[in-house]
Parts: sequence; C-alpha cells; structure tokens
Amino acid sequence: MEKIIVISVGGSLIVPDEINYKWLENFKKIIDKYVKNGFKFIIICGGGRTARNYQNAIKKLTKLDNEDLDWIGIHATRLNAHLLRTIFKKYSNPRIIKNPNEKIEFKEKILIAAGWKPGFSTDYDAVLLAKNFKIKKLLNLTNIDYVYDKDPKKFKNAKKLKTITWKEFRKIVGSKWDPGLNAPFDPVASIEADKLNLEVAILNGKKLSNFEKYLKNEKFIGSVICK
Repeated sequence: MEKIIVISVGGSLIVPDEINYKWLENFKKIIDKYVKNGFKFIIICGGGRTARNYQNAIKKLTKLDNEDLDWIGIHATRLNAHLLRTIFKKYSNPRIIKNPNEKIEFKEKILIAAGWKPGFSTDYDAVLLAKNFKIKKLLNLTNIDYVYDKDPKKFKNAKKLKTITWKEFRKIVGSKWDPGLNAPFDPVASIEADKLNLEVAILNGKKLSNFEKYLKNEKFIGSVICK
C-alpha cells in the first residue's frame, strides 16, 4: 500500500524574497526520490512573503476588509501552487486543488493544492485534505526549528516545545484567523486538527536533510502537536 504524506509548505520557503530556485531544486530531488520508493504526496502551498508584500502595499493605498486581504493571499498561494505543479509535472495531477472537501481522484503520485476561500489559511486546507483522505498525520514545513511557548524574538526565556498538546498550543496561538498572520500553525486549523485527533509535525523546511529524516521515520528536529 502506498504511503500518502500531506505537506503544508510555507510560502516563505518557496519565495523568501525572490523565488528560491536552489531550495526548490533540492526539495524536488527528495520528493522525486520518495515517489520512486512508493510514496504519494499531497502538497499545499502557502502565500508567504508574496502575499504579505501585496497586502502591505494595498494597505498603504486604501482601506480593505479582511475578505479582500484574504483573497490576495489566496491568489498568492495559487501562484506558488502552479509553480510547484509545473516543477512536478511528471508525477502530478494536472489540476490545482482549491476546494479540499471535494471528491478528488488521485491516481498520480503528487497532488498540489492551494488556498480555498476567505477566513481560512492553507494550514486549515491541509487539515481538511488530511480529513478527506483519512490521513492522521500532517507535516508543516515552515521557517522555524521548534514551536516556542512565546515569541523567541521578543523573549530570551522562550522555551522550545518538542511535544505539545493541542490544548496547550491553542492557548499560545489563540482562536482567531487574521489575513497575513504569522503563526507556527493557524488557530482555526488548530481547532479542526484537535477535533480530528490529528498529529502535526512542524519542521524547519530550510533544513531538507531533517525533512528527509521525517520521511524515513527517524528522529528529527522539530515539534509535534497532538492530543
């Protein structure tokens, strides 16, 4: 039986300032290798810096509501998703999945997904995709090594959390979604993941050798959120 891995890829990995060609090249090498070893991947792309650049520019020019800001972020995720679908064209489904709840025919090795609708992040979409395919584990590739009990940039005594319950994590991130929010895992997605008893691993996607340890089921650097 093929193993399906759901990965939420932070947009900051794909486009930190400019398109990160070298990271994409190395990420592709790893995915290609595991596809050949019987793995299947569902990859959903965040909007990251691209989304925030557009959102910040518009905020300087006019007042927009959260729905408009969300749509800008959603289209940024779709641009990143088209980039990845093209990179993985040999193995991927030709469609970009936008609605994570739809019935999806998934015969190919890779399925690429993007943002759905206002009020939700791609983390939330990743949770719904895991639910859709009855997968109990989700991997979130972001730009931090661990989840902390408070912002390590502001507090020197912030503690890294290798394992944390959903109840504890939700106290840290709160319960409301805000366009452009920069959190280890989105608050609304956290509520849904808690309900589904989903296990979410948060890893620094810049360190792709560590990502490969996760795929090998070896000890990795990162945080695991579960019941």
